[in-house]
Amino acid sequence: MLGWALTFLVIALIAAALGFGGLAGTAAMVAKVLFVVFLVLFVLGLVMGRRGPTV
Repeated sequence: MLGWALTFLVIALIAAALGFGGLAGTAAMVAKVLFVVFLVLFVLGLVMGRRGPTV
């Protein structure tokens, strides 16, 4: 998930440098959404992974 976010960030930076504002904005928005999803899943994984065995 983080890899995809970084990929879209690089695409957004390249598109912005080449003058494609609409594509850069869309790619940046997708990168931001993927990063937030990654953070939520990461925190949930940390919280759920720390549980002890339920008896």
